[in-house]
Amino acid sequence: MYRFQGGGLEVFIAHPGGPWFPHRDHGIWTIPKGEIEPGESALEAACREFTEEVGIASSPPFIDLGSIRQRGGKTVFAWAFEGDWNPTDGILSNRVDIEWPAGSGNWASWPEIDRAGFFSPRAAKERMKLAQHPFIDRLTEALSRRRSPSIATVLPDSRHRAP
Repeated sequence: MYRFQGGGLEVFIAHPGGPWFPHRDHGIWTIPKGEIEPGESALEAACREFTEEVGIASSPPFIDLGSIRQRGGKTVFAWAFEGDWNPTDGILSNRVDIEWPAGSGNWASWPEIDRAGFFSPRAAKERMKLAQHPFIDRLTEALSRRRSPSIATVLPDSRHRAP
């Protein structure tokens, strides 16, 4: 999800829940994402997972940001949509059962996402997994193409207007 706040672009990213990174803030934030279910398209999965992980519904139009391959080998497909969220509303994340510490036999339920927020592209990239940085670059590029003025408004002489 992205928005324009104060004239600048902001992107919505999420901090993973669970016992692994409660105090780590850089290099682990992510776009909300998950597994594709049988019979589901990648876009349908992205929309479902976004809602499951943060409790916010996505809505078209969507910008296809392509895919990346993370260090662990997982391929992630992403789409962006314009939306807004008030941090005082909080997020509503699904929960996962995790054995912690690993091998201990002790199981606990953890939110899949424990916090989320809007950040400038630069601040988002400081927090996000390195492999996901191209999504921010692709979004910025796609939005700049949409917002770029036509050649007719760039050239001051009307003799040079585009057809």
